[in-house]
Amino acid sequence: MEADLYDEFGNYIGPELDSDEDEDADDDDDDEDQVEGDEDGGGMEVVLHEDKKYYPTAEEVYGPEVETIVQEEDTQPLTEPIIKPVKTKQFTLMEQELPATVYDMEFLADLMDSSELIRNVTLCGHLHHGKTCFVDCLIEQTHPEIRKRDDADVSRGVGIKSTPVTMVLPDSKGKSYLFNIMDTPGHVNFSDEVTAGMRISDGIVLFIDAAEGVMLNTERLIKHAVQERLAITICINKVDRLILELKLPPTDAYYKLRHIVDEVNGMLSTYSTDESLVVSPLLGNVCFASPQYSICFTLGSFAKIYADTYGDINYNEFAKRLWGDIYFNPKTRKFTKKAPNSNSQRSFVEFVLEPLYKILSQVVGDVDTSLPRVLDELGIHLTKEELKLNIRPLLRLVCNRFFGEFTGFVDMCVQQIPSPHSGARAKIEHSYTGGLDSDLGEAMAECDPDGPLMCHTTKMYSTDDGVQFHAFGRVLSGTLQAGQPVKVLGENYTLEDEEDSQVCTVGRLWISVARYQIEVNRVPAGNWVLIEGCDQPIVKTATITEPRGTEEAQIFRPLKFNTASVIKIAVEPVNPSELPKMLDGLRKVNKSYPSLTTKVEESGEHVILGTGELYLDCVMHDLRKMYSEIDIKVADPVVTFCETVVETSSLKCFAETPNKKNKITMIAEPLEKGLAEDIENEVVQITWNRKKLGEFFQTKYDWDLLAARSIWAFGPDTTGPNILVDDTLPSEVDKALLGSVKDSIVQGFQWGTREGPLCDEPIRNVKFKILDAVIAQEPLHRGGGQVIPTARRVVYSAFLMATPRLMEPYYFVEVQAPADCVSAVYTVLARRRGHVTQDAPIPGSPLYTIKAFIPAIDSFGFETDLRTHTQGQAFALSVFHHWQIVPGDPLDKSIVIRPLEPQPAPHLAREFMIKTRRRKGLSEDVSISKFFDDPMLLELAKQDVVLNYPM
Repeated sequence: MEADLYDEFGNYIGPELDSDEDEDADDDDDDEDQVEGDEDGGGMEVVLHEDKKYYPTAEEVYGPEVETIVQEEDTQPLTEPIIKPVKTKQFTLMEQELPATVYDMEFLADLMDSSELIRNVTLCGHLHHGKTCFVDCLIEQTHPEIRKRDDADVSRGVGIKSTPVTMVLPDSKGKSYLFNIMDTPGHVNFSDEVTAGMRISDGIVLFIDAAEGVMLNTERLIKHAVQERLAITICINKVDRLILELKLPPTDAYYKLRHIVDEVNGMLSTYSTDESLVVSPLLGNVCFASPQYSICFTLGSFAKIYADTYGDINYNEFAKRLWGDIYFNPKTRKFTKKAPNSNSQRSFVEFVLEPLYKILSQVVGDVDTSLPRVLDELGIHLTKEELKLNIRPLLRLVCNRFFGEFTGFVDMCVQQIPSPHSGARAKIEHSYTGGLDSDLGEAMAECDPDGPLMCHTTKMYSTDDGVQFHAFGRVLSGTLQAGQPVKVLGENYTLEDEEDSQVCTVGRLWISVARYQIEVNRVPAGNWVLIEGCDQPIVKTATITEPRGTEEAQIFRPLKFNTASVIKIAVEPVNPSELPKMLDGLRKVNKSYPSLTTKVEESGEHVILGTGELYLDCVMHDLRKMYSEIDIKVADPVVTFCETVVETSSLKCFAETPNKKNKITMIAEPLEKGLAEDIENEVVQITWNRKKLGEFFQTKYDWDLLAARSIWAFGPDTTGPNILVDDTLPSEVDKALLGSVKDSIVQGFQWGTREGPLCDEPIRNVKFKILDAVIAQEPLHRGGGQVIPTARRVVYSAFLMATPRLMEPYYFVEVQAPADCVSAVYTVLARRRGHVTQDAPIPGSPLYTIKAFIPAIDSFGFETDLRTHTQGQAFALSVFHHWQIVPGDPLDKSIVIRPLEPQPAPHLAREFMIKTRRRKGLSEDVSISKFFDDPMLLELAKQDVVLNYPM
């Protein structure tokens, strides 16, 4: 009987035993109640092996409601935590709530409506000439509770980004003005940031260190500001260095200051045609400052101190007599042009420098004995505690009490720099691509807050977690409202091609004050604004207008930088699956740095182009740490090259279209010296009418009338340094037919010059002449598909027949070094194919300045090398200057390039070309047959041209 209940394996197959099931079911329900019961039972029940419980479950340990993760072993290395801590990225120091200010935020917002009381100013100057320190002083005067800065710029010791600061500042009469100040970096690599700031400003304050004088970047900025047609004022900064460091006597200090003013005027007359553009303390466009000790004065504000002390002085008249060779005669109480006696001082020395020297020397010298008496005379009251301060803080305090707020600086900006209302017309004429004769142009020229909206953004600032960007720009007409829909026009937008435009909704709007932002709901014309929500379509600059009704709106010109991005690095993620992350990061740095360019080569490598080593170092830091947290490999840096010719083509080159119905003949020859630079700097523009264009080439470059009138295009773009000339004669060629394919030929020419035949780099400084053209009658046979590639091919063959050469970028280097290091500088430069153009002592200091040229490709590591050889005493700054031909023939087959050996100079061109081609994944050598078709090759054979080119 028993046997029937079990099968042969001993499994139970008898009738169902209901009671067990029910008990199980009950078990589950009253688990909790049973626990107590178990304990009474003495724990004698049988527990199966798999049901044994050695450890409490996670739920019992951590309680319910806690998320736990259980992982198999070895899925994660021990170094990585199973649950990572939440990491907040913060790259900018931001104040969370609005700090206390000496003015009401409402008052600031109200001032935005009166454009006459606004000043948009860019502070620029050479590296370490004290721009940021000056802004700190202004912030300290307006924000009583904010102490000194301590952000990334300080740990690096150099500004990287331009920082907008908006505040209300009083002038010497106590009238308030709204100042929008852009504090820009002084390093030449970052001059693109200055350009972005200048575009939305009406004037600049150029900072010049009193001890160093006019430096490399000072000169470049003067030139740039003149080109941008801005009002120029200068601030001679750090005047305390003349006294405390160089210890110059007052008369010598005056000469040094006058020398700086003269130097600046010399440059202004070099770069500007406007005779009236002069800076002088007498005109009120020069101020003197020393932010470390809270000193800032102009002649006017110093004269006002006298007026406040002695009463009844007409300080404006007094100020006019405080500079230049004017002396005060104490007997007659009059100012004279002649010195009353041999040891009398100029008025500037007597009334301005000597009191300054006295205050500084009293504080530095006799703090205990005579200082209290002097302060008493000056009416400065210090407490016992304050008198016990260290020298520098005490000096700062005394000067602050003596000079007061920086009203002289405010007076200078208010008088010399136009308000957005009065400066609008000049600004729009210079930066707007459309005309001023439309309603839009009128509204912008009037700076009309009720007109149609036009806003020009020049920079993008990322949020402090690096996720999205805010666009920063200037409202030129109309009023920008938070939450309104707008149309964003990119840099490629034209009235004909409207692809680069997108409608977005504006998020919040802010006024930016360095470390905090003031949220506003509308921004009228003339102001700077930080815009949320329309960053997606903007890459570099943009034009923001209303979505409807402003169909005739055109864009503002893209920024024109005064340096070129010639250094390239190739990047790739260490882990290939993270490529999308890196691409996203590249998109973001591209937005963040104005002159950065990123592109993908044919071979698939991602290339970043920047102005110099420090620049690319910052870009890579941002890319790795801020925008994509991944490991990125970087190739050795290289430079962009250009291709050019040095002779006229040895024979006429022609090419036939694939359908054999058209034939174009061209030759190439080098352009006149200086012409390429003129085209690039827009001294001459292709958009001029024929007559004006012709006159320019005839007068300046001696072209004949026919050639000058038949310029077809510049290439690779409208400001490209190559020219296409139609040199055909009406008697030989049907001009009407040729005109019908003009656009196609120009496109082929521009394609060809964008990537030349040697190594896919742009062609430069070449003039292509069309000598003959046979064009099919039927439009069908002369379409773009036939003509464009043919035009490109004939451009290439003409180019290769004209002794092609490579060009490389050259840097201009300025080195400051003590006299005993000068020879070391020479050796370092000579090792890198550099040559010195000038070395001279800097007046009034123990240093020498050495000016030199160095090829960009040999400049990597130059600064480090220089510091090693001079024990860190030399300081160098280098900036792109010009293109120069690389020695040697790139097409010379006889040169053998041995791996890992430096090549002698004549082999360089060949080496550069071959290595660039390898890097881009092109064939090792330029094959000529690719660009010449059979009839052309037969022609070559007929003329018995000896070619050392591979066929």
